[in-house]
Amino acid sequence: MNAAPTPASVRVEQVRRLLLRARALIFDVDGTLAETEELHRQAFNEAFARSGMDWRWGRAVYKELLRVAGGKERIRAFDQARKSPQPLSDSDIAGLHRIKTACFADLLVKRGCPLRPGVNALISAARERGQRLAIATTTSRENINGLLSAALGRNWSDIFEVIVAGDEVARKKPAPDVYLEVLSRLRLSGSDCVAIEDSANGLVAAAQAEIPVLITRSLYFREDDFTGALLVLDELCELSEP
Repeated sequence: MNAAPTPASVRVEQVRRLLLRARALIFDVDGTLAETEELHRQAFNEAFARSGMDWRWGRAVYKELLRVAGGKERIRAFDQARKSPQPLSDSDIAGLHRIKTACFADLLVKRGCPLRPGVNALISAARERGQRLAIATTTSRENINGLLSAALGRNWSDIFEVIVAGDEVARKKPAPDVYLEVLSRLRLSGSDCVAIEDSANGLVAAAQAEIPVLITRSLYFREDDFTGALLVLDELCELSEP
């Protein structure tokens, strides 16, 4: 006889207890800490326009491109799909991505991008318990700094003991490299931690590093397959005690 499914309320309580026991919490950034992907899409389009290119990524196109981890990698994938007789060089892509990063920073200043509901409370509670905090992300250091300086203040980096960005490892998510590097710097095993992610790529990356994963659904990845996650929530505030 098959066991009855565990009620959602029981699963939430189990994850609460696991979060309390964890020695470290490891956060993804884009889509997890804040809903940044729409700003990223707009920044790419602004970079294309500033560079005199006729490219424009609509939401449907960008959603597909997000399956490719990394901004430079997305530019390359889109260029290859167009089968242009003069593909962009690595230097062209790097230059275009630098412009996009500057555009993203401008958008953050003009429009802001608050942390998602429940994120600040989870971080604050973890700090009060003396838990260690880390970041494992595909995005760049510049993007992390722009986002979290506005959301957490100029000294935001003091909150996170370890920060590993995508360009600091050989392979980006869904490869486990960024998580393995975080674990190495923390000197912890995967079972000592909980990863908070929003995408299937992030789930796979953390799971390969043997880290339990809590998923909070985001705008562009809501329909991903999250099989294997500890729990899938719409917002982290659902973990709050009733």
